[in-house]
Amino acid sequence: MQELTDEPLAGHTTMRVGGPAARMVVAETTDELVDAVREVDDADEPLLVLGGGSNLVLPDDGFAGTVVKVATRGVVVDSSDSCGGANVVVAAGEPWDPFVERAVAEGWSGVEALSGIPGSTGATPVQNVGAYGQEVAQTIARVRVWDRTEQRVRTMTSPDCRFTYRHSLFKGTDRYVVLDVMFQLVLADLSRPVAYADLARQLGVEARGRVPLAEAREAVLVQRRSRGMVLDDADHDTWSCGSFFTNPVLGAEEFDALQERVASRLGVEVSPPRFEGADGTVKTSAAWLIERAGFGKGYAMPGPAALSTKHTLAVTNRGTASAADVVALAREVRAGVREAFGVELVNEPVLLGQSLEEGRP
Repeated sequence: MQELTDEPLAGHTTMRVGGPAARMVVAETTDELVDAVREVDDADEPLLVLGGGSNLVLPDDGFAGTVVKVATRGVVVDSSDSCGGANVVVAAGEPWDPFVERAVAEGWSGVEALSGIPGSTGATPVQNVGAYGQEVAQTIARVRVWDRTEQRVRTMTSPDCRFTYRHSLFKGTDRYVVLDVMFQLVLADLSRPVAYADLARQLGVEARGRVPLAEAREAVLVQRRSRGMVLDDADHDTWSCGSFFTNPVLGAEEFDALQERVASRLGVEVSPPRFEGADGTVKTSAAWLIERAGFGKGYAMPGPAALSTKHTLAVTNRGTASAADVVALAREVRAGVREAFGVELVNEPVLLGQSLEEGRP
């Protein structure tokens, strides 16, 4: 294992903020990953397990313990046939988008709408990564983890993972370290049914239509680039964690209250987006609420932190932002939406040692 001291963390995240790690261990195999975690736990020292850093805002004063950087690699076809599809085991440290690119090339259908998403594969089950009508919960067969509490490797089936919208058993806890993920993909030349209206229009198909896998991937990449959601070193709109807030999921009465506040503020002819859930809940659009609360694209430009000029959901680093700058802007947006519409936005990225709550670091 490679071991580094006082390693700057900003370069290990897509937001590009964060001070140094007192110690960083780079684990390139699953055994190294488990050994590194066990060593730190046995010493009872602070531990941060870091993958691609696409969903993490690290503090300006860095991390005083050990950062274990997950650099494991490997994509192994466990089984593949025309009836059962392809069962593909992907190491936690494998970059996500290159895996999606390979899946499309191999004719493995089921993750093509998740093209262009940054980060590592091991992070995808944690927050049940999703976009354009797909989420990884639809294709994950099992997740193999190191259980830090029980000190053993465990295999979690999809039901064990307790997937919900942008959430899972693994989110909000440091108990589990993802080692690898098995995806159960369909052998097909065509995509899964296109569930996202804008994507269907771009592809020229009816909703729930299917298109060649490569066409679906390219259309998703076009959509994501237009929103600044594909990493580009030269484009500060992509120096972000992607969508900073999840779309609010409200009870029926909460949504009615939101409609009343929207009507009072914007007029009775205006209605917030409404997506009915099977359980009676209603999902609405965080981006819509942010913009109508007065935070348009490019808000707070020129920075050092500002909303993306392409998408109001992305809090971006314009080149010199600190973690404190990022958190302050996110806090302002969250408070503004709460004041305007009575809805409490929830941050999607993990804010290590920081909070959007007023009066807290």
